[in-house]
Amino acid sequence: MSAAAPCARSKRALRSVVAAQFFSSLADNALLIVAIDLLMQRHAPGWMTPALRLFFYLSYVLLAAFAGAVADAAPKGRVLMATNLIKLGGCALLLWQVQPLVAYALVGLGAAAYSPAKYGILPELIPQEELVAANGWIEAGTVLSILFGVALGSTLVGKGLALPAIGAVYLLAAACTLAIPHSPARDRAALAHPGRLLRDFGGSLVLLWRDADARISLAVTSLFWAASATLQFLVLRWAAERLGLTLSQGALLQIAVAIGMAAGAVGASRWFPLGRALRALPIGIALGAVILLMTLVTQPAVAAALLVVIGTLAGLLLVPMNALLQSRGLLYMHPGQSIAVQNFNESLASLAMLGVYGALLYFDAPLLPTLAGFGGFLVLAMGAALLWSRRQRPQERFGYSPAPNRLSTRSQSESPKIRQ
Repeated sequence: MSAAAPCARSKRALRSVVAAQFFSSLADNALLIVAIDLLMQRHAPGWMTPALRLFFYLSYVLLAAFAGAVADAAPKGRVLMATNLIKLGGCALLLWQVQPLVAYALVGLGAAAYSPAKYGILPELIPQEELVAANGWIEAGTVLSILFGVALGSTLVGKGLALPAIGAVYLLAAACTLAIPHSPARDRAALAHPGRLLRDFGGSLVLLWRDADARISLAVTSLFWAASATLQFLVLRWAAERLGLTLSQGALLQIAVAIGMAAGAVGASRWFPLGRALRALPIGIALGAVILLMTLVTQPAVAAALLVVIGTLAGLLLVPMNALLQSRGLLYMHPGQSIAVQNFNESLASLAMLGVYGALLYFDAPLLPTLAGFGGFLVLAMGAALLWSRRQRPQERFGYSPAPNRLSTRSQSESPKIRQ
């Protein structure tokens, strides 16, 4: 057999995974917009809107220790199919007029199990030298799915066929997984000892928080995603109250953030390589300051431009922080466990911030003070992270040391690695 045959198979496999990810994420983003509209149609209390994401992230927190094991206990292609069908079930519950919070929690359950399988299947299908490019395709497909998903959801708002159309997209994502080459389960007994999984996860959590660089990047990425989850709903409220836009128009306005994030991610790869990752921290302060400017904007065109700037700053900050966290995680555990710890921290932070925002809505807090407080909090929190990083590594002045710190001198038998 020629050397070209395995290469062709790996390319077909990658196309299938990227397509499944694109359609699954597209449906997720469209469904959120439609679910918000359903709550508005039912005149639900304002706090229920951010609670949609709160219930979604709750699944990530509860499944954090087990999601990786689920991906290892069965062929990952089948896991990807099953999790898309679980998401389809959440969509069906909305169609059957079940409480949207319950339905969206089921979607979150599928998403929590989907994430480690999505990233874990790539090394099984793609040669090692092509993994970086493969991850790039996954991320590019995700960004595009956000853009088109928000647009699709905005288009479908108020239409009777909205939920069946989104359900069809989930089915399409599941169908794409049928083209993924079969690979055996990595460890069929991965779920046999849940107590050990919890201990391993707890040990991994402690290891990353005790590492100087990982601690900073975990704190920043957790704060970032918590702020991002809350800002998504703040922008919709801001668009309605300050810009006079409908839900559909306000949702489309969020595309500006995604465009900015894509541009920021490209810039980050050039200006903030791993060795200079911590030098991106001041951008977080600028991000909070620009959010404060939202309180002054009343024109949609200016709002769109400002959201592009916010997205760009977000991309410039997030990409180097993610790279730093992943590099430190590889010192102590396999990538799936590192991603699970990161998801846990980010989802827990998102739960907390969405809970605070939901409480503010419950007590009818005005928009502008809420928005100003949100931006001010980010400025202070990112400023604290910047000072923290200086104290952690005063000699390096925002540099990065690739050498393992004292924790990495532990033997592998002491490190809480999950079975390979």
